[in-house]
Amino acid sequence: MEKVLLDLGEQSYQIKIGSGLLANPKLVMEHIQGEQIFIVSNQTVAELYLDKVSEGLKHYQVDVYCIPDGEQYKTLATVESIIGELLRLGHKRSTTILALGGGVVGDTAGFVAASYQRGVGFVQIPTTLLSQVDSSVGGKTAVNHSLGKNMIGSFYQPKVVLIDTDTLASLPALELSAGLAEVIKHGILADCAYFNFVEANIDGLRSIDRDLMTQVIRGSCQIKASIVAEDERESGRRALLNLGHTFGHAIEAALGYGEWLHGEAVGVGLVMAADLSARMGRCTNAEARRIKGVVDAAGLPTAPPKLLSSKDFLSLMSKDKKATDKGLRFVLLAGKIGSTEVVEDVPISALQETLNAGDRLCE
Repeated sequence: MEKVLLDLGEQSYQIKIGSGLLANPKLVMEHIQGEQIFIVSNQTVAELYLDKVSEGLKHYQVDVYCIPDGEQYKTLATVESIIGELLRLGHKRSTTILALGGGVVGDTAGFVAASYQRGVGFVQIPTTLLSQVDSSVGGKTAVNHSLGKNMIGSFYQPKVVLIDTDTLASLPALELSAGLAEVIKHGILADCAYFNFVEANIDGLRSIDRDLMTQVIRGSCQIKASIVAEDERESGRRALLNLGHTFGHAIEAALGYGEWLHGEAVGVGLVMAADLSARMGRCTNAEARRIKGVVDAAGLPTAPPKLLSSKDFLSLMSKDKKATDKGLRFVLLAGKIGSTEVVEDVPISALQETLNAGDRLCE
């Protein structure tokens, strides 16, 4: 079992990575303070893994709530429904909420854990690649509003993150590719050697080579953990983790949540950020093309939906939570792959060119 520490002082916790972790109840039990566990999952994941997780927890009161599949269910209505079940079933302040599933489950369950009786125990068991390398790590919890993604939420750290690599075998190909978008993102923003490794091994990753996958999950968790440890509440360096997301969130909002996977939208967002970086002289055209090439090789789209005009993009991006009183902010390359920074003074002419480039991004 691999371990990555996220060092946050009294809120520090471990990210544990390995095969067969779901069948080891001790990994959960050591983080349970009371006698109650409330598992939030979805029907697809629950059918595959719920029995394995709950088998060793029989001497606790274990209750289960399944969210329907899809980003469109990451809402306050779902939060209210879950809290209603917690109250109906008599869960006390000593209860522990366990998220078993992907990013929608983890984000929603985490927000419930932060809110229920002003905060209860929380354990993350992410089952998709995207949630394993990104959303389960760092304590961001949120649900969507019809006018913006992740607009309602809080920072709330789990007690532990348990990543069982065996769950990846059940993922559809597109879900796996969606997770690779976040893996690629981590290399672009912070570690050129890691980007090179992902680029060189993209075929093995798509075929779920166990050793390669363990390496990239650990690598992404290490990158994110080091950034979050410096800046838990995104007042500085943590904002770099939003690379590609200003564009990506606009795509998700325009299409309607659930039409594209989050990772698909982020993949296009990475290509658009690379294109804009090249137009501003912040990286070479060759580097921008490399980024587009690895996103394409990961099985992800590399151009935004044609229905989105530049006017639509600008309107949606202005509502993004990363916008400031000064206007839009973008995470862009700072000279080369592996180095990025937050930029606010983006020339509107360069931005318009990127928004209008369509399938000719990075050319």
